[in-house]
Amino acid sequence: MNVLVVGLGVIGTTYGYLFQKAGHHVEHLVRQSSTRASVSSLEVEILDGRTDPKGSLTRDQYNVHHQRRTSYDLIVVSVPQGRIAKVMADLRTSGIEGPVLLFCGFWGERKELDRLMAGRDVLLGYPVAGGSITGKQLTCCVFDHIMLERQDRARFPGYERVEALFGSCGVGFERPHDMLEWIWLHMAINAGIGAVAAMYGDVEDTTRAAEQLMGSSRMLAQVVRAIRETSRIVASRGVDLRRYRGELLVYRLPTAVSAPLMKRMFARSLLTRRIMTLHGNTADLLFVCRTVYEQGRTNGISAPIFYKSYEEARSKASRHDQHLPGMGHERNETT
Repeated sequence: MNVLVVGLGVIGTTYGYLFQKAGHHVEHLVRQSSTRASVSSLEVEILDGRTDPKGSLTRDQYNVHHQRRTSYDLIVVSVPQGRIAKVMADLRTSGIEGPVLLFCGFWGERKELDRLMAGRDVLLGYPVAGGSITGKQLTCCVFDHIMLERQDRARFPGYERVEALFGSCGVGFERPHDMLEWIWLHMAINAGIGAVAAMYGDVEDTTRAAEQLMGSSRMLAQVVRAIRETSRIVASRGVDLRRYRGELLVYRLPTAVSAPLMKRMFARSLLTRRIMTLHGNTADLLFVCRTVYEQGRTNGISAPIFYKSYEEARSKASRHDQHLPGMGHERNETT
């Protein structure tokens, strides 16, 4: 397949590397103003969980091909929600054609998504990978599956080709009841984790903050309580949480049980620990927290632990001269 990845960020580049290794042609659409506009190759260090659940560490090189074509079999868009409209407008202006795999968080309603896509075929998914790019080094980890919209809900004519693309890389699928609702819930869970981690930890050292969180039963108990609250914010949007029992099971247990379970899981799963420690974009994390926070306030949902955690994290970030999304600057690891 001919695949276009928008940007040269962690998620798109990680999967672009896997696609290329499987024999597909991958190009990247990178803004001329980007510091990565002239990058032609990246050193890759990948903790690979596709065949080994503990992850096998390998090093390789990824040859970066910049956009040359105007028509693709698939366009992978993995950017913060605030940039989706700009990306779609750029694709239209540049005359670049092809169906879109929207591979990121999206807090909007389906009508908003349809408006942004402006008639272009779109399939919702969510990556199960993470990492960071420093200079010309991609450090990443990847699991053996992704989350993908069910075919009967997708209205996406090239569904089987997307399945074949990921299948050729040894990546399987989990298909939730409703992909958009699942994304909302996942963002809410991340907001609960991120707000508590930022409140207790150093907002300028996210790796240390994540390590501190994963090693503390007390902090993890607070995370569980915050996630119970953020899941109620999702429910206030009309989502039936009974359809997502698997995702929420651990958070429904008493904190005396759930917090030690989470601590043990983090201790045993190197892949999960790596994703937690490699995500260093404070602004992106706080954007997710703010999005859920504002929805909760608007809908009148009681969430005192989450609200306090986010407010203290936001205040701490401001004291450290961090620019929050919506205040004039937005950092973005995925472009």
